[in-house]
Amino acid sequence: MPTRSADATWTGNLPEGSGTMRLQSGSYDGAYSFRSRFEDGEGSNPEELIAAAHAGCYSMALSNVLAEAGHDPESVDTTADVTLKMVDGDPTITDIHLTTDATVPGLDAETFQEHAAAAKEGCPVSKALAGTDITLDASLT
Repeated sequence: MPTRSADATWTGNLPEGSGTMRLQSGSYDGAYSFRSRFEDGEGSNPEELIAAAHAGCYSMALSNVLAEAGHDPESVDTTADVTLKMVDGDPTITDIHLTTDATVPGLDAETFQEHAAAAKEGCPVSKALAGTDITLDASLT
């Protein structure tokens, strides 16, 4: 499997500086700053990119788990909320909450919840972020 990469450049000090982050694919090239990360400023931030990666990975993982069990999903829509808090004076990603809504014809709610939990455990991004509290709300439509 290929190695994926992204790069970032930061200029200046932390509170007044700024930076750009670029994905290898070229699908994202955006600005970030102290304000966009720790306040409510314009631009992206690393936590937003982690959220996008986790939402995308989980949607794929759940689709795969469902299909392998014989339940082809029509759609899986996931949102990841990444929380950054100060812990002992250091900014720390403390938790990630996944909210997913899947349309899977013919699947009962209990079996869906089992598959949703298995996908959370098997998702490569969930595994990479294992030191973070990851919670899940899964809905079947």
